[in-house]
Amino acid sequence: MIKRKYLYIPIFIVLVIIAIKLQAFINPEEITTENIETPVKHLKQSHLNEIENIVVTYDSIISSEIKKSGIVGGAIVITYKNEVALLKCFGVRKKGEKSTINKHTIFRLASVSKTVTGVLAGILDDEEMVDLDEKVVTYLPEFHLKNDESTNNILVRNLLSHTSGLVPHAYDLMVEDHVPLDKIIARLCEVDITAPPGKLYGYQNVVYSIYGPIVSAETDKSFNTLLKEKVFIPFGMEDASTGFDAFKNDNNKAYPHFNQGKNRYKSMRLNDRYYNTSPAAGINASISDLGQFLITLTDDSSKCFSNSARETVFTPQVNSPLKRMYFRSWDKVQSKQYAIGWRLIDYKGRKVAYHGGFVSGYKAEIAFCEKEDIGIAILTNSPNNLTSKTIPTFLNMLFEYKDNLALENSSETEMQVKP
Repeated sequence: MIKRKYLYIPIFIVLVIIAIKLQAFINPEEITTENIETPVKHLKQSHLNEIENIVVTYDSIISSEIKKSGIVGGAIVITYKNEVALLKCFGVRKKGEKSTINKHTIFRLASVSKTVTGVLAGILDDEEMVDLDEKVVTYLPEFHLKNDESTNNILVRNLLSHTSGLVPHAYDLMVEDHVPLDKIIARLCEVDITAPPGKLYGYQNVVYSIYGPIVSAETDKSFNTLLKEKVFIPFGMEDASTGFDAFKNDNNKAYPHFNQGKNRYKSMRLNDRYYNTSPAAGINASISDLGQFLITLTDDSSKCFSNSARETVFTPQVNSPLKRMYFRSWDKVQSKQYAIGWRLIDYKGRKVAYHGGFVSGYKAEIAFCEKEDIGIAILTNSPNNLTSKTIPTFLNMLFEYKDNLALENSSETEMQVKP
């Protein structure tokens, strides 16, 4: 029988190969940061030892690329089996100033807000407060679309899964022009309809955000209040908030930056774009918040997010045939679907829940894999190509390591049973 210690030799070799591959995967030419702090947190608990080599290798690689990068500031968190495995903050909140990013610095989540709203929707459905399978007109009698069939048959579920049947991105230009949400909703009766509710995927911000008025109409509480009561507080998201005023008045916030070319960034003024669609794009949070969010999502014994609510949120609702460019940094995504506020992708034999978000000067990405009990998120105030590669880079490392480990364990078992 081969001694166990010899079985770790090929695993070590695999890790070295992964590191070499990743250096090639992230192009050094894409990446100059003025200031970087490295508050890396590795928790030395037994289950985290399972992936410690991967986390350390990833940390080393990503730290090197961040130092070469033009990214002004950001933060990354990795969770594993209900613990934070890595929490890294880097750079500054505003170019030219000394205030560094820390784990409580808030960023705009942009469309990653949809994931938080989706979780709230699963909880309120589970608690029989707002039924996802109820018709929108039941909650909002004045609601009208361009034809009676869609008006009378669209469900709350259709709003949150982008299956309303309206042409994609309906009235996003009005959102950018700061038109109040209620006035935009009143004009949805003018928007062309491409399919009956529930049939086709068509990404929306305005339509998604109708969930806010529905919550208020049915519960007599604002969307923001219920989000705080049902998600922020019980999930341990101490820095999270909604709305532009909350962001502007927070002393520990990251300022937006735009790329002047060749990853040279200049700070921008704070702006309130898309805050009028709060459920879709108006949530603010820190990397610490996203760590707690991911831990709760992957905790099957959570008291604040039941298994039935989890199943509701992460059950696929529609195929989402996105352009290849959307997942250009991922290695051969097998299928793409949309659930309640989350994208579901079949990636290397595993189901990964994912969402990205972008609004002027900010980029947020989040993903987790229930099978591997792993979660990862990144926030930055100066997005570039490195941002979109951060999550798939880690997942590629982890999945390859896990697959090779499983193969080694299988080989060891076979040799043990041989006479």
